[in-house]
Amino acid sequence: MNELELGIAAIQNKDYEQAVVHFNNSIEEEPNNPLGYINFGNLLARMNETERAERFFQKAITLDPTAATAFYGLANLYYEQERYEEAAKLYEKSIKFEIQGADAYFMLGKCFERLENPKLALPYLQRAAELDPTDVQIRLSYGIGLAALEMFKEAEPEFMYVILEDVNNADAHYNLGVLYAVSTDRTDDALYHLKQAFTLQPNFDQARYVHDMIALRK
Repeated sequence: MNELELGIAAIQNKDYEQAVVHFNNSIEEEPNNPLGYINFGNLLARMNETERAERFFQKAITLDPTAATAFYGLANLYYEQERYEEAAKLYEKSIKFEIQGADAYFMLGKCFERLENPKLALPYLQRAAELDPTDVQIRLSYGIGLAALEMFKEAEPEFMYVILEDVNNADAHYNLGVLYAVSTDRTDDALYHLKQAFTLQPNFDQARYVHDMIALRK
């Protein structure tokens, strides 16, 4: 294996110090190869060395302006720093340059969700769900996006899928309970799922509050 492959193997073994050594060697051997900088940036991000990670991703983009994974890694840094507009632009570039998988679409949708623009978020969350239909977090977020736009009929099966796959998912129970409360006359089902939410997660005050408000009106 070359130094880059050895570094990746070291990360898989959670031997981050050795990974640093291998990625350093890789960059010294091939200073114009963006993959060394991208992998080192991912490692630094994992180690919470965000400023250094940012520089490595930027260096990779300088070497290859179409490096989709560099844009994605840098976008993740900005998302964690709540720099959602900047992150969204970078996720868009990673998609433009054909990054594989659902994650970039999902994170782009989350950026628009954080920017309180559910209409922009929804198509990206939908695309993520199409690409990875078994991911419960993606399906949950897609359901929330649908419900935010009052597309309750479409949202219900998303929440049901999450609960089927993860019966202890308090957020899915909460969102399904609210959906039943605001869009149907299924009061008992709404109360059941809201109670499940705060039973599974005792500090889920919003679920308890909505549950009690509905119970008082019943």
